[in-house]
Amino acid sequence: MAQFRSLDDLEVKGRRVVLRADLNVPVLDGRVTDDARLVRLAPTIAELTGKGARVAVISHFGRPKGRSAEYSLKQVVPALARALGRKIVFVEDCVGAAAEEAIRALPEGGVAVLENLRFHAGEEKNDPDFAAALARLGEIYVNDAFSTAHRAHASTDALARLLPTAAGRLMQEELDHLGKALARPARPLAAIVGGAKVSTKLDLLANLAAKVDRLVIGGGMANTFLFARGLEVGKSLCERDLAATARRIEDAAKRAGCTLLLPEDAVVAPALAAGVATRTVPIGAVPRDQLILDIGPASIAALCKELENCRTLVWNGPVGAFETPPFDAGTNALARRAAELTDGGRLLTVAGGGDTVAALGHAGVVERFSYVSTAGGAFLEWLEGKTLPGVAALAPR
Repeated sequence: MAQFRSLDDLEVKGRRVVLRADLNVPVLDGRVTDDARLVRLAPTIAELTGKGARVAVISHFGRPKGRSAEYSLKQVVPALARALGRKIVFVEDCVGAAAEEAIRALPEGGVAVLENLRFHAGEEKNDPDFAAALARLGEIYVNDAFSTAHRAHASTDALARLLPTAAGRLMQEELDHLGKALARPARPLAAIVGGAKVSTKLDLLANLAAKVDRLVIGGGMANTFLFARGLEVGKSLCERDLAATARRIEDAAKRAGCTLLLPEDAVVAPALAAGVATRTVPIGAVPRDQLILDIGPASIAALCKELENCRTLVWNGPVGAFETPPFDAGTNALARRAAELTDGGRLLTVAGGGDTVAALGHAGVVERFSYVSTAGGAFLEWLEGKTLPGVAALAPR
């Protein structure tokens, strides 16, 4: 993982700092409905302003087709101001003379949020002229938006090459935990990969099979691996056309010394619905008219024991249809055991991905994991072993 400077390496008093943040939060009727990203961003802004910087916050918001009130960052400003406990200036554009003057007019310790980067086509095109216009806003560039680091856009890539750069505290924390999880893990290292389809996580599975000591596959994608072993999966979600791919991944794991773990038993039902009749069957005895919707108690016990013998865990994806009880039992049990081991200092736990965050929240353990990433696509691409442009651009030059 690329080396980078942090806020500790900057002298910011009186200087204009362009801070790439992720203000792409859910908004309903002009009000932010989930301020978690804003709360996690607040420490970086507070540190910069506390040191006397003039902070220009830039971000995208949604996927606008041009300028519109619906996608204006103005509606995010009140929630960010509450998270910071201070007043914030809003600037009607993110480039141009008026924007530059507004940032220069900030007092030391002042904060301004600039209008949506994606109102300009040059942002997503990584246009050098647009990046140069952004660079004229400040003297220092800080990226605190790991969640956008997988995109080579003007504000994450080209801009970082025009000003002195550093990672914000949130970016620094993310990179530190991700490095501990895969780049330099305490071993044995386990990964839990769940979700619906193998086809969406081929690169992820291939990369992890070469790096981890235990690879647990759950959720709908486990059915494809079971089918590839010649086992009956009934009416379950299964990508039968990827059986050969599943066998290649399993063979690659064996060659790398990685133990690939699939369910030993399953909770099945005729349909995915609340209140439906369920039963637990051994893998290999799934009725043709049933759906595999969760791992069974034998699988839970075996996997919990595996976790007890590991030092590091990376988790992406639930192992059952957790949104519909009782098919949340497997995910809940594994999440709570991992949290217990983390509490006891026996396991470093790093998790990420939208469904994963929701599943851990459902189990009530988000705060008990070592680190839970809300970065979505960037977290997944990091797990796949890809170079993230926004991280690479922070490397010292």
